[in-house]
Amino acid sequence: MRWYLPKVPAITHFECSRCRSSIPAGKPQTVCPQCAGALYVRYDLRPLRAVAAREAISKKAAASNWSGMWRYAPVLPEVEPITLGEGWTPMLRSCRYPNVFLKEEGANPTGSFKARGLALAVTMAAHYGLRKLAVPSAGNAAGALAAYTAAAGIEANIFMPKDVPNANYVEAVLYGANVTLVDGLISDCGRMVAERKEKEGWFDVSTLKEPFRIEGKKTMGYELVEQLGWEYPEAVFYPTGGGVGLIGMWKAFAELEELGWVKPGKRPRMVAVQSSGCAPIARAFEQKEKVSQMWQNAATFAAGLRVPKPYGDYIMLEILQESGGVALSFPDEQILASLKDWARYEGIFLSPEGAAAAAAYDHLISTGYLKPQDRVVLFNTGSGLKYADVTAREMHLRRPA
Repeated sequence: MRWYLPKVPAITHFECSRCRSSIPAGKPQTVCPQCAGALYVRYDLRPLRAVAAREAISKKAAASNWSGMWRYAPVLPEVEPITLGEGWTPMLRSCRYPNVFLKEEGANPTGSFKARGLALAVTMAAHYGLRKLAVPSAGNAAGALAAYTAAAGIEANIFMPKDVPNANYVEAVLYGANVTLVDGLISDCGRMVAERKEKEGWFDVSTLKEPFRIEGKKTMGYELVEQLGWEYPEAVFYPTGGGVGLIGMWKAFAELEELGWVKPGKRPRMVAVQSSGCAPIARAFEQKEKVSQMWQNAATFAAGLRVPKPYGDYIMLEILQESGGVALSFPDEQILASLKDWARYEGIFLSPEGAAAAAAYDHLISTGYLKPQDRVVLFNTGSGLKYADVTAREMHLRRPA
C-alpha cells in the first residue's frame, strides 16, 4: 500500500534570524553576511498543508522498518541522509507524575540529542561537497560529529575542554576524529576553531554557525507533538547550553501551525534550565536583557550546560518572552539530588542536564507556576551512562578495592 505525500519542498532560501536578510541556499553558508546572525532554512511548505499530509507521514513511517527523525523528510532538505538511526526517541510517562512525560534523547546514536543536528549537518556537508569539518564541543557534539563524519568519509577536527566526560573523548578518538583537548571552556575551543579554520580549510559546524543543526533539532518539536496526539503540552523543559534544541523546537512549532498539522491553541511555555555555575540565559532573562553577558568562571558537572556565552542568546530570550516561559538555574547539589531521585524512583539514569530539567519541574510545581494537572515534557538530552565518571565523582563514589 502507498500513501500519497507531495514532493518534498525545495529550500527557497536562508533567512537571518536577526536582520531577516534573505541569502541564497545554493552553496554552504555559515552566518548572515550582513550582521552575523544565525540562519534559518526556509521552504515553500504550501504543498504539505492539511492534515492528510500529516497522516501520510505517520502511515508511511509505520510501514517502514525504522525511519527515525527522517519520518519528517517532507519538512527537511531533499537529500539522501547519512543516518545511524537517530530520532523518534521514546516519550516516557513518569511513574509518579501522570502528566509528566520524559523525552529520552539518550536513546539516540552516540547517546545524546546531538545526533539529530549533526546527522543533518554532516548530510548537508556531504551534499555540498565539503571534506573537512571542525567543531568546538562541550562533549556530546564531539562524539556525534565524529560518528557521522566517519559514516560519511569526511574529516572531523574537534576541540573540547580536557575535563569533558571521558566517554566523549574516547568515542571521538575511536571514530577517527582529530581531537584537541583544551585547558579551558567551550568558548576557548570556539576561538581556536575560528583562528585556524581558514588556514586549515575547515568548514565550521559550531552551534548556530551553520543552519542545518537547527533543522535536525527541530525534529524534536515535531516528534513531541505527534507523540502527544498532535497537541501541544502546557510546557517544555529544556536543558539549555548552546540552545539549538530550544530554537529548533520553536521553529518546528511555527512550521506545524503554518502546515495546519497541530490543533489550534497556545504554544507551550518554554522553560530553559541551566546550572547556577553557568547561567548566562537565566541571568539575562531575570534582568530582562536582550542578550546575555559572558559568564565568568563557569563551573558545573553538567558539561553540556557549561556554555558561558551562547551564540543564539538573543533568539532564546525572544522565545522565552514570546512563549510566556522562564529561565531557571539550580546548583549542582540540587541537580545531583534530582538525578539520584529519578534513578531510584523512575529507573532512569538521567544526564546531569536532564536532571536539571527535572529539578525545574519540581520547583515550578512548588511555586504554583504549573499545576500537577498540566501536561509537560521534560527533555533528558543524553544518557546518564555517558557521564558515569563525573557523576561518580560528584557522589564521591569509588569502586571497592
